[in-house]
Amino acid sequence: MKIAVLSSHTSSLFWFRMDMMKDFIENGHTVIALGSEPEAEWKKKFEEYNIDYRQLYVERNGMNPLKDLKTLRFLYTFMKKERPDKVFAYQAKTVVYGSIAAKLNGISEVYPLIAGLGSIFRGEGFKNKVVKTIMKIEYWVACKCSKKVFFQNQDDKNEFIQNGLVKGKKTVIINGSGVDIEKFKPTQFPEEPAFLYIGRLIKDKGIMEYLEACKEIKNKHPKVRCLLVGPFDSNPSALKPDELKPFIENGVIEYFGEQSDVRPFISQCSTYVLPSYHEGTPKTVLEAMAMGRSIITSDAPGCRETVIEGQNGYLVKVKDIKGLTNKMEYLISDREICKNMGQESAKIAREKYDVKVVNQSIIQTMDL
Repeated sequence: MKIAVLSSHTSSLFWFRMDMMKDFIENGHTVIALGSEPEAEWKKKFEEYNIDYRQLYVERNGMNPLKDLKTLRFLYTFMKKERPDKVFAYQAKTVVYGSIAAKLNGISEVYPLIAGLGSIFRGEGFKNKVVKTIMKIEYWVACKCSKKVFFQNQDDKNEFIQNGLVKGKKTVIINGSGVDIEKFKPTQFPEEPAFLYIGRLIKDKGIMEYLEACKEIKNKHPKVRCLLVGPFDSNPSALKPDELKPFIENGVIEYFGEQSDVRPFISQCSTYVLPSYHEGTPKTVLEAMAMGRSIITSDAPGCRETVIEGQNGYLVKVKDIKGLTNKMEYLISDREICKNMGQESAKIAREKYDVKVVNQSIIQTMDL
């Protein structure tokens, strides 16, 4: 069969969905991957895995109806020409317009993944309420056009069901994107305590809370390292270079930019920190778990599923800098507990988040 995999963020498609697409191909199917970045930059990278990459027109952020109509028109034309047997889509705009475009072409085998509800969906204020109402309508239409809808956590699934956006019998829970436990293996603990954040530098992922907590930690424990890996972003809540600069210049943060292989950086940390406001299931947390690191993350949708409190790490309240700092300090003070938590993380990753098991759930649901 021919399977179209749609995303509004090409690098996410390449790094987070490659294992799934490779499994589709191993099962004898062909894959066309559609993302927002230029073909000149990405086509050869996908071809190495026998995947046909196409650039689609989509504006990841913003609510311009003319631009969104252009996205729908592009996807409609693509579906009409390529006639994929099945469509897998994730991220808001490709879920909505990909599902509609498929339905308009008589393609009923559409499987969107709701990989975390963004800041608009859970935000406050009049403008946010208006945008949220529009998004609810769009998601309702997308779910109507779909055969099954994947979710990565119970909170997001319940939110959709309670708002009447999807019927419970149409939903399927999967354990995040999974992690390649053959690639991400436990490594030796560093001699000195070190913390790490990996991700886009957007405020909704708790980057400011991490920076402020690191500032407190460095004041009290100058030898402790605080590492940061990830790109700047176009998201409205993105951190600006000038906002990060003082933390680098004052020696609070060691910033390494975007990295294609995060394993060397996970190996340098004793604890992985992600104080995000909401996630689907954060893949970087799963990777750090698989490599045997203790976890501090927020008690928020998608994040809380990865931690058994006091067993492989700790949960802190969203936007709670003091609570985050306290947990970081505690793991500095007891290396043995930190190490034991890391071992428990690796065990949980193997038992629950093995990418092969996650992909098998997707393959079975899509009847591949």
